[in-house]
Amino acid sequence: MTTMLNKKVDFPVLNTTMRGNDLVYLDNAATTQKPKSVLETMNHFLTKENGTVNRGVYFLSQEATKKCDDSRKSIQLFLNAASEKEIIFVKGTTEAINLVAYSYGELLKAGDEILITELEHHANIVPWQQLCLRRGCILKVAPITDDGHLDLNEFKKLLSSKTKLVSFCHISNSIGTINPAKEMIKLAKEVGAKVMIDGAQAVSHLKVDVQDLDCDFYAFSGHKCFGPTGIGVLYGKEALLEKMPPFMTGGDMIETVSFQSSSFAELPRKFEAGTPAIVEIIGLGEAIKYMNSLDFTEIQEYEQKLLNLAQEKLGELDVRLIGPTHTKAAIVSFVVNGVHAHDVGTILDMEGIAVRVGHHCTQPLMKRYKVSSTIRASFCFYNNMDDVDALVRGLKKVREFLG
Repeated sequence: MTTMLNKKVDFPVLNTTMRGNDLVYLDNAATTQKPKSVLETMNHFLTKENGTVNRGVYFLSQEATKKCDDSRKSIQLFLNAASEKEIIFVKGTTEAINLVAYSYGELLKAGDEILITELEHHANIVPWQQLCLRRGCILKVAPITDDGHLDLNEFKKLLSSKTKLVSFCHISNSIGTINPAKEMIKLAKEVGAKVMIDGAQAVSHLKVDVQDLDCDFYAFSGHKCFGPTGIGVLYGKEALLEKMPPFMTGGDMIETVSFQSSSFAELPRKFEAGTPAIVEIIGLGEAIKYMNSLDFTEIQEYEQKLLNLAQEKLGELDVRLIGPTHTKAAIVSFVVNGVHAHDVGTILDMEGIAVRVGHHCTQPLMKRYKVSSTIRASFCFYNNMDDVDALVRGLKKVREFLG
């Protein structure tokens, strides 16, 4: 078996129990677990080095500032951004998308069109709806095929000279579809549109190169790539960020302030008002370091084996798989025929199996498939074949209990 199996020991929570059973953690699309190195780095900072950043001349402050700067540099290299100025710290993907909607949105006018897809998380729908209300823009939605892939022909038809922004998920959080991002970006650029990518589900599974993609914005959340909650990243092309007005104002993002007017700091601080999430930034930097130690080709191959096994075994049960079965990340979304998803989740929980049930913040997509909710099992490289077997056993118990 692949060496990926050995990685489970790096994550303390995976070696614990839940409801008296060995924990089987299959909710990685919601949040990933944290390796010991991230936990230890954050604990060490809080107990031995805690200080604020950018303001102090004393040692602790200078060290905290350096550690945050080092994290920014690591993320720049991880994404292959052209400059550290292009890496903006935010709370997470949701805030990053809102930043673009409010800031880049100020550059749009009535009648401009924004194109998204049927696959989107609510965080990549609602900010654009609000922008359309504020600015008089028009929101358009590219449909998907019955098997859960983007209908690329319809996507092309919806692009025009009126399209000013295209925003889409790199990987669907709900059904695992991997969008053809590079092709979509190329098509959008042909009509002069800017492109925003929700990369929340992608950075822990795919090697992301923003310069190769040629996207204008890319966002991800720390807690979905083995780092802490409350921290995320917005990548934006420097020239575009320079043109955009600040999203939030206050301390640290200013150059000068008087009662008559203010001038703003250079990138990236222009978009980072207030005291940052210091320990979370440091923790994210350590998570990036951990991911840099991994072989992403090996990860993809291994996770595909888990996915294929899960789909094969689920296919033998009385369940309906939702979405694609190929060209997807290791996410399986399904319904158990005749049983409510929440009942399934509750019984699996009693067996120590953590899955996600509900609409996964993709209500329009659920409506597309004529379901109100699904059970979602999402795998990571620290899962193994035994976890798939445990899920299958748990689902058989569901049928035993509920008929």
